[in-house]
Amino acid sequence: MNLISAGFSGFALGGSLIVAIGAQNAFILRQGLIRSHVFVLCLICAASDALLIAAGVGGLGTIVSQSPLLISVVTLAGALFLATYSAMAFRRAVKPGAMVAGTPEGMALKAAVMTCLAFTFLNPHVYLDTVVLLGSLSAAYQGPERVAYGAGAVIASFAWFFGLGYGARYLAPLFARPAAWRVLDGLIGVVMGLLALGLLISFLRGA
Repeated sequence: MNLISAGFSGFALGGSLIVAIGAQNAFILRQGLIRSHVFVLCLICAASDALLIAAGVGGLGTIVSQSPLLISVVTLAGALFLATYSAMAFRRAVKPGAMVAGTPEGMALKAAVMTCLAFTFLNPHVYLDTVVLLGSLSAAYQGPERVAYGAGAVIASFAWFFGLGYGARYLAPLFARPAAWRVLDGLIGVVMGLLALGLLISFLRGA
């Protein structure tokens, strides 16, 4: 019973952290809508989370939380990347030529994978949520219960990303018109821009 309770706690906390709107989720949603490399990208996001969660539960969270330089480097790199992607999203939103027959052009597999990895590992919140927060809270459990806690968080990640990626196709009728894509890309641009601004402010405060 304790294993089930620990696993559920990990699932609930991991799910609550992952579901929050962010760069990863916006990217997966868009790729899911155009049905481009969905399985590979969802697998990368979920497997990356699993790796970081395992590291955090294993004790890496303490090391990361005590390294301000590492957090600062990742924060600045993430801000620059998100600002660039925000500009690209706004460009897609205002340029009619970026759409063909109502469907945006997809990315090549290599470009999509690299973009997905950047969204994952250049986002300091990923480390703070998975490695530091989930990792530190795992200290309340010992032995098999700690493993169950981590497994619950990993399952939440896989369920969310694959649900988002493949569930997005049910919104396809709504995005049959180019105007809907312009709105989505405009919103993505705003989200990415605000995230970049937040990271930049965080970096400047920590400098």
